[in-house]
Amino acid sequence: MMVCSASASQRTVDSRPVILAFGDSLTSGYGVPQGLGYPEQLQKKLDASGYSYRVVNMGVPGDTTASGRLRINNALALKPTIVILELGGNDSGELALTQTGTNLEEMIRLFRNGGITIVLAQVDSELSKVFTELARKYSLTLIPSFLDGVEDNPKLTIADGIHPNAEGYTIIINTVMKAIEPLLKKQTPQ
Repeated sequence: MMVCSASASQRTVDSRPVILAFGDSLTSGYGVPQGLGYPEQLQKKLDASGYSYRVVNMGVPGDTTASGRLRINNALALKPTIVILELGGNDSGELALTQTGTNLEEMIRLFRNGGITIVLAQVDSELSKVFTELARKYSLTLIPSFLDGVEDNPKLTIADGIHPNAEGYTIIINTVMKAIEPLLKKQTPQ
């Protein structure tokens, strides 16, 4: 019996360290054409800036911190170097604040156990205290307003007034780059 194997050129593997964009519809790029969401635009910015990383988009529209916890093993399997954790905007209600914090903390612990650098991206001002306390407790990089400069601007959002359009995501990329660039300098492969 003869076994055929793919040639080396057919098995090209991207060995660059992974930056994982883990979140909800804001991460998935809901409402914009493929390639114009923040993870894709972040990849282009990293490439143009000479950083050797591969951005993986694990955004799921409608995702909550509870459903994010259910996806954590798939995220860990990618062995990311950095995770940009953007969840919580779909959690709602007063009781949800405590549960949101618990869910985020569990995800943080699991990522940290994997030796992964975590960047918390806050989208809901009601969760400010939760995000600030978690960032302080675990010495994490915090993006205190992921949607800074975009939220409530009809020129930078799609028709629903919530989700960024391509131009809005360009602004978000600048916000994200400010937060992660110090981490990239420390971790950029030589």
